[in-house]
Parts: sequence; structure tokens; C-alpha cells
Amino acid sequence: MIDEAQRIRDIGIKLKLTIDQIEGIQLIVTGSSSLDLANIINEPLTGRKWEYYLYPISWGELKGYTDYLGRSQQLSTRLVFGMYPEVIMNPGKETDLLNNLAGSYLYKDILSFGGIRKPEIIHSLLRALALQIGNEVSYNELSGLLGIDKNTVMNYISLLEKAFIIFRLEPLSRNLRNEISSSRKIYFWDNGIRNSLIANFNLLYLRTDTGALWENFLMSERLKMNHYNKRIVNTYFWRTRDKKKIDLIEESGGKFDAFEFKWSEKKVKKLPTLFLNSYPTGENLTITCENFEDFV
Repeated sequence: MIDEAQRIRDIGIKLKLTIDQIEGIQLIVTGSSSLDLANIINEPLTGRKWEYYLYPISWGELKGYTDYLGRSQQLSTRLVFGMYPEVIMNPGKETDLLNNLAGSYLYKDILSFGGIRKPEIIHSLLRALALQIGNEVSYNELSGLLGIDKNTVMNYISLLEKAFIIFRLEPLSRNLRNEISSSRKIYFWDNGIRNSLIANFNLLYLRTDTGALWENFLMSERLKMNHYNKRIVNTYFWRTRDKKKIDLIEESGGKFDAFEFKWSEKKVKKLPTLFLNSYPTGENLTITCENFEDFV
């Protein structure tokens, strides 16, 4: 078993030689991020490997070890402190653990890759993204805010995705009138990391961003569920210039399943008629804290 394999020079060739020369050997090769790991392993080991992604604990995994009452009590805590295993297993120490995770450990692979000379820019970018979860993100605005060019912003965001800190959601656009086609949303794989970046671990009743936390939680949990269950879907959000919107759309088999995320059942609303009349829709649901378990 080889840990942090991306730090070993020519690891792909060395693994290939090991497999070819030692009969019956099985290798388990791990890395804390995908930064360059896939590139240096894929070509030498084509046809010789299986790849696995290990995300923070999923709600489906947590559900297997907690009764319904326990999960109900856990939900608000997980929205604030996230799903990292060490955080879940050490109640009362969440703030210290997350601040440590969101410090140098979070950036160690990024800073050693890609010739980044100003690590403070990475932190400022992450904090700006943390304040915009649930909203559309403009690379031009981030460029102006951080004082760096747009291409650098895009490169840094790509690195943060490869380090499994954030992920992007692109807009669905099939050239309908008024559809937004050039923006994107950016989410964090873990709510706790996001809240550490903005230094806010307040409980839900003291927060103004509960809706954004709920959306980020559901989005990351849905992607985990799709991955672990081998569901092959294209994922988007949808919005028009007159602000009609849908939080998540999954495309599969020529159908579009549409989901709206609302923390409170009192805010449930119908999907936009323009979307329903323009796309072959399948499942159309509003996901609340009362029905989310079947969704994730």
C-alpha cells in the first residue's frame, strides 16, 4: 500500500514495473487529492487499475449507524459542521478540528503544485466563493475583487476542484429565450470547511444563510449518492434573465428531473411553466428537511 503516491517521482512507471515484475502482487495506491495523480498514473497503468473516490462521510452512510431520532438531531449540526469523519466522531471539538483542516492542510497539495506564489490569494478566493454558495459566480467579478486576471481565477478554481474542496455546476441552456448560459455555481464538498473559511459556526437559528447551507448540503450529498450508486447523469442548474430558476436538474435517458431545495416546507413552490413546457421532464420535486432522505 502506497499513501500520498502523487509525491513520488515517476510513480506511474514504478507501479507498472512492480505489477509487471512481481507475480500476484496487488497494490493499493492513495492520494489526498487528484492533483497530477491521475495524469502520472493513467497512461502507464491503462487497463491495469480501478479508481475509487472517497468523499467525506455521506448521509447514506451516517443513516446506517443512526436511528431516525438521532438523524433528526444530527441534521442541523451537520449543516454547520459538515461530514468529515474526525469532526463527526469528536462532538464538542468541531471548531478546532475544522479550523485545522481549513488551514495549511487544506492547501498543502495546491501550494506544492502549479507554481502558486501567493497562497493568500487562494485563501481569499475560497472565502469569496464561500460567501457566494447558492449564487451564480462571475470570474470577472472575482478577478476584480482579488486583483488577479480572469485566467488565473479560472486556473485556481480548477486546482481547488482537483483538490476536492469545491465543485462546479454549469447552467442548462438549449437556446430558449432568456436562458442564462454563461454563468456557473460553485459549491463546497463540505459545509464545515465552508463555515470555517467565513469564521461562522453559529447555530441555524442565529444564521441568515440557512438556505444556502441547505442547498450546499443537498448538492454535495446528491453527488455522493449518484457516484456511489453508479448513477450516470448530467447535472445543471437553470435560470432565465427574468429570474425564473431551478436549483438542480439531472439529465438522463432524454428526460430532465428537476429539484428545488427549500429548508422550510412553507416555501414550497411550483416549477416554472416555461421549463415544464420546453423540456421533457421526469421527476419534479421540492426537497425539504422532511423528505430529503430519499433524495440523498
